[in-house]
Amino acid sequence: QVRAVESGGGLVQAGGSLRLSCAASGRTFSGYTMGWFRQAPGKEREFVASMTYNGGSTYYADSVKGRFTISRDDAKNTVYLQMSSLKVEDTAVYYCKPTTGRTVPLGSWGQGTQVTVSS
Repeated sequence: QVRAVESGGGLVQAGGSLRLSCAASGRTFSGYTMGWFRQAPGKEREFVASMTYNGGSTYYADSVKGRFTISRDDAKNTVYLQMSSLKVEDTAVYYCKPTTGRTVPLGSWGQGTQVTVSS
């Protein structure tokens, strides 16, 4: 099973930027569509972005289109989420996971990384 370790979260002001990283633990990410998901306090977990195994296609939730960019470096077994123009409503714990069907997460959840956007 591919396991992911997320990092890069923190506290940032609205309008700022952060880059999240997701490193593979155990098996490689190669061959998997990888996705980012988030869970805000009191809300259900939701899809944020995904990228196909060859990097050929990307998909984004409407709420982050034009602000977030997903990328991957399979040589480093790492997936990234560049977040710009952050909003208070982007505050959440962010998770990285293998994904199927563009938006469906596979396997168990890791600890994630906390992103807090202040006004």
